[in-house]
Amino acid sequence: MYKYIKKPVMLEMFSGIGSQVKALKKLNMYYDVYIAEWDISAFYAYSLIHDIEVLSNEKLSKAEILEFFQDMELSVNSKTPVSMKFLSRWSEESLLKIYQAFRNTKNIGNIEKAGIHNMPKNIDILTYSFPCQDLSLCMAWHGNTTGISREVKNRSGLLWEVGRLLQELKDNNYNMPKFLLMENVSNILSNPHKKYFDDWKQCLSDMGYINIVHTLYATECGNPQKRKRTYMLSILHNDPFEELRAFCEQYFRMNHNKEYNILDYLRLDYNNIEYAEEAHASNMNDTPSRRIIHKENIIIYDRKICSNTINTITTRQDRNPTAGLIMYPERRKGHSPYRNLTPRECFLFMGFDESDFQRLKDNNIEIFDGKCLYTRNTYERLAGNSIVVDVLVVIFNLIRQLQSKYPELTYAR
Repeated sequence: MYKYIKKPVMLEMFSGIGSQVKALKKLNMYYDVYIAEWDISAFYAYSLIHDIEVLSNEKLSKAEILEFFQDMELSVNSKTPVSMKFLSRWSEESLLKIYQAFRNTKNIGNIEKAGIHNMPKNIDILTYSFPCQDLSLCMAWHGNTTGISREVKNRSGLLWEVGRLLQELKDNNYNMPKFLLMENVSNILSNPHKKYFDDWKQCLSDMGYINIVHTLYATECGNPQKRKRTYMLSILHNDPFEELRAFCEQYFRMNHNKEYNILDYLRLDYNNIEYAEEAHASNMNDTPSRRIIHKENIIIYDRKICSNTINTITTRQDRNPTAGLIMYPERRKGHSPYRNLTPRECFLFMGFDESDFQRLKDNNIEIFDGKCLYTRNTYERLAGNSIVVDVLVVIFNLIRQLQSKYPELTYAR
């Protein structure tokens, strides 16, 4: 008789399109995954990209689906709640696809409305890549240094909702997650935000976690993108356990880089109709502001490779600074001589496969009156809000080594 082996459990909070589970699959680490995501475009993309077990084929009516979503406070732009009036304009078919995606991804929804009643039990890994807007340098320039303060209710302050849920688990004598993995902009370590981040680390320490903070560039992990992000791995262990800390710090000092060819990430064959159409859509009109972009940003490709790295992919490519520019072989009248990265290329630079992007494109939803769920801007936002998969591969490989070295660091044994 075969012995049933229980899968370890992971909860991806602020999951986006699922860079965490993508990294796990690259390592052949298979988890029972739950997500917490309020952005409809993100969790629908998650359901398309990943090999999701079909949990729900229910054929609910439009009224039943709207009733199901009534109190969930979902979003279509990742910033503000969508109104039920707006959702009611969607076709029944599109709403049904969204409902099934929500159920099949085991989505616990908006983190502010989540509780231990709908969270999985015996979580091995909990990841949280909370919104970075109020931690950004841009907000500091505008005088906002509240960041992740407990007292100020803002987008980055959603971090404390993670703390609330962890405290609920502890207060109700549930098993705490063995690992917590945080990702955010490195500005979280700056002086304006240090005291709030120290507050968060102390909160986790009081719950029994050892916190290991490390800042990584994606280029250090075999990806051409100079994306700098800070990660904190929190490990549930009540002893000081300096050996464990030393093991992690030694691991991060190792060279995790691998060779790459930036041409593998670019789609320059304009004889391919789809590539040509996507490139044309990313070739903006010639305006004074775009001439400045052309002057101030790196050229990635101009009939040959001009740079083997790109800057950080953000939620919009048509902005200054941008990730990098590709010169067009022939200038189109009225258009800039360059194009931005296409959404397809953004997905590739974030560590996803071309087939992942293609599934989104092939399964786009017309929600009403010719309006589709996914536009070029939406694809760019989904990519820019994600995490570079190659970096997560490095971190999850560390977790795998820790679980092997210290068997008590997993519930699934």
